[in-house]
Amino acid sequence: MFHLFSSLAFLVNAILTLLYWILIIRILLSWVNPDPYNPIVQAIYQITEPILTLFRRLPLRVGMVDLSPIIAFLVILTLQRFLVSILTDVAWRFQ
Repeated sequence: MFHLFSSLAFLVNAILTLLYWILIIRILLSWVNPDPYNPIVQAIYQITEPILTLFRRLPLRVGMVDLSPIIAFLVILTLQRFLVSILTDVAWRFQ
């Protein structure tokens, strides 16, 4: 069981870290107005749009500034910290 939970902690950490960096790339792309037909740009938008849509439903605008990416970062980092630590603790209990 140790290896199962340890691997699961590693996988969750890797996925959330990847999601974090894809979200950063999405924000940087919004500053440079990329080609919307580029497959890489489309993939980044398809990955991040469902996450940002969750937070855009909340009143998170300050003037023209959309705060949903900041809230998404905080949620991703919080999930990463807690889920990985819980899975690691469970893994160590089975060792």
